[in-house]
Amino acid sequence: MSKAFASAGDLSEKQTSFVEVGAGLWAFTAEGDPNSGVIIGDDSVMVIEAQATPRLAETVIAEIRKVTDKPISHLVLTHYHAVRVLGASAYGAEQIIMSDTARAMVAERGQEDWDSEFDRFPRLFEGHESIPGLTWPTTTFSDRMTVYLGQRRVDIMHLGRAHTAGDAVIWVPDEEVMFTGDIVEFHSACYCGDGHLTEWGETLDQIAAYEPRAIAPGRGDALIGEEMVSAAIESTRDFVESTYRPAARVAARGGSLKDAWEAVRAECDPKFADYAIYEHCLPFNVARAYDEARGIETPRIWTAARDKEMWAALQG
Repeated sequence: MSKAFASAGDLSEKQTSFVEVGAGLWAFTAEGDPNSGVIIGDDSVMVIEAQATPRLAETVIAEIRKVTDKPISHLVLTHYHAVRVLGASAYGAEQIIMSDTARAMVAERGQEDWDSEFDRFPRLFEGHESIPGLTWPTTTFSDRMTVYLGQRRVDIMHLGRAHTAGDAVIWVPDEEVMFTGDIVEFHSACYCGDGHLTEWGETLDQIAAYEPRAIAPGRGDALIGEEMVSAAIESTRDFVESTYRPAARVAARGGSLKDAWEAVRAECDPKFADYAIYEHCLPFNVARAYDEARGIETPRIWTAARDKEMWAALQG
């Protein structure tokens, strides 16, 4: 493989969009780059996902200011990954919300993840010098909590392990709209490197049980209408299962990581090779699926050094 590692060679600017997915509910999307969500309440605004740097966060804020001048009071971070959280300081929100587990993961592996992701995807860290440090929540929850933005109710919930152990989803019942973070993607590869692949499908079932009329996914276009929502949930399920199954078969027979890589490619390439960040995610997805199939329940911490070691093993 002579291609650049992960997305180190991806320098092309992405076209952003800002789509209303329900009354006062917006999805900021960027052609497979990380999405953000916006919930406009009676007196203030909640933002979901901070972007990777304060400079990139300003792009989201500029879109918000086109539709409301209400202050941003809450920032919800669905998980701990650097590309989702390190732009938090730009919003000036009084409340930064994560699950208890996500906060623990910041403490355990937040700096390592930042260092690793910086090397994987340098374009997303434009203006990285303005990041003041790791992002810590002001408020955490175990299973669920409710925030009222005036009369607008927002439920923030942990429905199960999937993309990470501490994933949160955000449900707005008055419009039946859900913000899922990276548990659901649309025409974009799922990053499974810190995931729980055998539990991901159960968490998707929990999301589907709400029968959302729209979903703002972690990556890809906003999903409006039951048909599009259902298709994205099932496509995400297929992606995760198609990654895990061949890796598990290789692990069961004592095969190597390189064997698992080849088996996963054989199953996934025909269906998903045109998905955004597919090549970026694949090495990490295979490594985690192979580990999980061998009984390693807690995802191993990715570091810049481990990234290089894994990439060398797959090229060898």
